[in-house]
Amino acid sequence: MIKVVVIGSGNVAYQMAKHCLLNSQIELVAIAARNTSELTNDFPKSTCVTLENIPLKADVYIIAIADKAIIKISEMLANVKGLVVHTSGSTPMHILEKNTKHGVLYPLQTLSKNKEIDFSKLPICIEANTAKETDFLFRFAALLSQKVYKIDSEQRKKLHLSAVFVCNFVNHMYTIGADLCEQNKVPFEVLLPLITETAEKVQHITPKNAQTGPALRNDTDTINTHVEQLQSPIYKDIYQLITKSIQNGTEL
Repeated sequence: MIKVVVIGSGNVAYQMAKHCLLNSQIELVAIAARNTSELTNDFPKSTCVTLENIPLKADVYIIAIADKAIIKISEMLANVKGLVVHTSGSTPMHILEKNTKHGVLYPLQTLSKNKEIDFSKLPICIEANTAKETDFLFRFAALLSQKVYKIDSEQRKKLHLSAVFVCNFVNHMYTIGADLCEQNKVPFEVLLPLITETAEKVQHITPKNAQTGPALRNDTDTINTHVEQLQSPIYKDIYQLITKSIQNGTEL
């Protein structure tokens, strides 16, 4: 039985703690946060503790908080004997170097408290400061997911950048599309099959080969018509920049 403490109350902390709690081979010793009032609705009251009362006897401490606060929390764990990990995609492992055993447990997925997710299919990227701790962290992560990858800090930084493009930026495109639909009294749900098919297609062919649309065809009449319809200068800039990127090819 691996004893775990999760630190944080956001989406990542919530999902991590929830799936630790549900796993028969993991004991959720505590979920710690500045304010525990919301946690008690979803976790046993005995496991909900404040940051000042984090248990000192656990095998793994998962810091799942805002990047800027990771160092402060890690310093509070300076005397623990367990493995201290953070869940950030863009923060290097070495910021935990004051903790004897330290590493990274990065779940590569967009997570929300109120959205159920199959954790067994969620990619988890790990890194630790010694081979022994890497092996231990791999075994622990494998209890949560079937997809565990050994990724170092430099690789993870690039992976996180890629994730922003394929998740956060893509979702912003949905937001713009929904806004345009609302402006013109068209239901956004009409676009959902297109969104699903686009996401499904890249499971089987490369994104470059999946590309379609007026930019790829160099259909200037359609492109100009689209730009003329956009009232927002920012939307015009986004449309023209992405069109140019598609036409010129991606340069990394």
